[in-house]
Amino acid sequence: MIPFLGAGVNLCGRPADAAWEPGAFLPTGGELASHLAGRFNYPQDEALDLARVSEYACVVSGSGPLYEELHDLFNADYPITGLHQFLAGLPRRLAQANQPRRCQLIVTTNYDDALERAFREAGEPFDLVCYLAEGEHRGKFAHWSPEGGPVLIEIPNQYSELPPRENRERTVILKIHGAVDRSGPEAAEWDSFVITEDHYIDYLTRTELENLVPVHLLKDLRRSNFLFLGYSMRDWNLRVILHRIWRGQRLSYHPWAIQHRPDKLDCEFWEMRGVDVYDVPLEAYVPALEAALAEL
Repeated sequence: MIPFLGAGVNLCGRPADAAWEPGAFLPTGGELASHLAGRFNYPQDEALDLARVSEYACVVSGSGPLYEELHDLFNADYPITGLHQFLAGLPRRLAQANQPRRCQLIVTTNYDDALERAFREAGEPFDLVCYLAEGEHRGKFAHWSPEGGPVLIEIPNQYSELPPRENRERTVILKIHGAVDRSGPEAAEWDSFVITEDHYIDYLTRTELENLVPVHLLKDLRRSNFLFLGYSMRDWNLRVILHRIWRGQRLSYHPWAIQHRPDKLDCEFWEMRGVDVYDVPLEAYVPALEAALAEL
């Protein structure tokens, strides 16, 4: 099973009445859109759609100021959630219970590094694979191993540094929409944010996934169940990505989604794609996972 983490994951544990502020809590898509709209004087009569606001900022001010603003927002030690801690602690807990070591593949569209910091705090090594949205290597992925990096993945279907799942020794975190680069005081060289309308068009119309995603990770994506956490299926770019993954599956697998208070349209979107959706807040779901694991 592959956990698929969206922006809603970062709300896990955030007080319901807590207003978003940079450096204190990670933003939702709507909060980020509102912030960028104010920063780049987005027309007030236009819809606050994150991709549209970002496209406006990029066209009016350039990709540089947009990337600088995003880097400043995400270059902070935001709170690590209970879900991040659960995923980071899972390999060790399985080993302590004398269970076979299962090396996770975790997919996320989030730009922040809370998940990576959770793994570091748990002393759990991982491989980071990140999509590059800008620059001369646009459209490729880069790989950071625990020993160093980054390594540009030039030919995905020949890349051997990420072995098949059965031979893998550590978790892989696959960031399909890019990520902030916090590697040092002069960081930002590897900042990557799939966020504007043109980014999504470029991302979703590129060649087949075989020419984008490292070969063994793509095999995992096409032979695993998915657990969607922090997503609304009304996110159209998510639906396109999943269509590209699932249409290449020879066999079918069962997906689930955890979404608090999904509306009728959400439920119909999930149902159309054969996804069982459970109306449970993550604040309740994660402790239930902990209890189930302890019982097992």
